[in-house]
Amino acid sequence: MTTTSSKIGFGGGCHWCTEGVFESLLGITYVNQGWIASTGDNSDYSEAVEVCFDPTVISLADLIEIHLHTHASRSNHSMRGKYRSAIYAYDDSQFKQATNSLGRLRSGFADPLITQVYGFGSFKKNRAELTNYFYSAPDRPFCQSYIEPKLKLLMTHFNRHVNKNKMAEVGLK
Repeated sequence: MTTTSSKIGFGGGCHWCTEGVFESLLGITYVNQGWIASTGDNSDYSEAVEVCFDPTVISLADLIEIHLHTHASRSNHSMRGKYRSAIYAYDDSQFKQATNSLGRLRSGFADPLITQVYGFGSFKKNRAELTNYFYSAPDRPFCQSYIEPKLKLLMTHFNRHVNKNKMAEVGLK
């Protein structure tokens, strides 16, 4: 990470989807896809991504808002152990900032958010052949059914943050 970089973890639905969303944004240096365990409660691993970003290009608050709108952040279901709706903070300051952002954003949703902020514990990276899942083969049926609709939502609702050159590489405009 450079001196202007920050890192945050996000868990939501499938890590392929979450990875595709964050890889499509301006100001993202890299996205590591795999599993994150938190400190304290829910210390078991859950599908998630580590996102390294430049806060002078995209703020943590914007990343959190995008995350909340691109996965089922209001739906508690039987797979929540595997797909925890979470923000993983790397230090106390980031934890406080994420908690405050989440609190401010709650009022913009009709249903209660289930997303929680946790302290980052550890990360296990996925196998290389399963990373960069969307951008390595966007024609896969899974990509077209699950990831592409999230990217279209990004272009509609968060257009100023979208890396349009990257989207154009896969035919999304």
